[in-house]
Amino acid sequence: MLAEREPRLDAQRLLAELVPPPRFDAVRFSSYVPDRDQPSQARAVRALEEFAAGLGGPAPDGGRRRWFRGRAPERPSTPGGIYLDGGYGVGKTHLLASLWHATDAPAEQKAFGTFVELTNLVGALGFRPAVEALSSHRLVCIDEFELDDPGDTVLVSTLLARLAAAGVRLAATSNTLPGRLGEGRFAAADFMREIQGLSAQFTSLRIDGDDYRHRGLPQAPEPYADQQVTVAASRTPGAALDDFEPLVAHLAQVHPSRYGALVDGVDAVFLRGVRQVTDQAAALRLVVLADRLYDREVPVMASGVPFDRLFSAEMLSGGYRKKYFRAVSRLTSLARDSARLA
Repeated sequence: MLAEREPRLDAQRLLAELVPPPRFDAVRFSSYVPDRDQPSQARAVRALEEFAAGLGGPAPDGGRRRWFRGRAPERPSTPGGIYLDGGYGVGKTHLLASLWHATDAPAEQKAFGTFVELTNLVGALGFRPAVEALSSHRLVCIDEFELDDPGDTVLVSTLLARLAAAGVRLAATSNTLPGRLGEGRFAAADFMREIQGLSAQFTSLRIDGDDYRHRGLPQAPEPYADQQVTVAASRTPGAALDDFEPLVAHLAQVHPSRYGALVDGVDAVFLRGVRQVTDQAAALRLVVLADRLYDREVPVMASGVPFDRLFSAEMLSGGYRKKYFRAVSRLTSLARDSARLA
């Protein structure tokens, strides 16, 4: 049961895990399939390939860690950062991970993490040691930059400014700000404004398109009966079987930075009695859990309400709308993956 786990993390593990998650281990630019009706997708691939090619040469400061004494290195002539600007499901994370893989540098000289993972790293190490730990990197990729948390946005923007001054190249995707969601439109203006003085370092790549996980596919599959979920869990190696309400309560006791560790060694998740969530804090915790399950390609078999009804209509039209739609998209994909377990 996930609700019986209490994972612990240390700083060294946080550093070691700054790599693309398992779902994106094998992705490459060549495996990204651009939508023929969205030429911006193919253009983005070409631009990122050129960006990766420009990342050759020695790492900043010759690969040595330092405390930013003396004159900052000369800035590169090409933009030091690139921002992937698009809605959910257009493949931004696929392309960001492909950039990480295409960068000709040892794994210890490039980092890939979500905004939450980066803030957790700063919290675990302290700001100055985090700068030191990342300043020798050639590339730092930040997925899902959280524009709706002003304090953490300033913290990470300051961190990235220090890294950019050290010659580290940056790449990012982001969500949209609450109240500026429109119809799932783009966040480039919001992103550039929030990172303030750092924005000059970034070139924006717009990626149009629909959620690829649902191109021509049905919405969330019908949930199973409780008994079906229980039986399937009993015969599935590496299964975690939970009742939905106790799991939601347990998530409130575990920091979201530990949700990845929470599902370590779990090959499939089985949930009984999924209900619609109306509490905002509980809903946002479920968003993070959905992200970690999706990253690790853990199928989810569930009874109760279908995942496209997991969040209330009020939530799906509110300030965190984009996060909830992303979670529904990912959980629906994982629910489809669970069909083989039935």
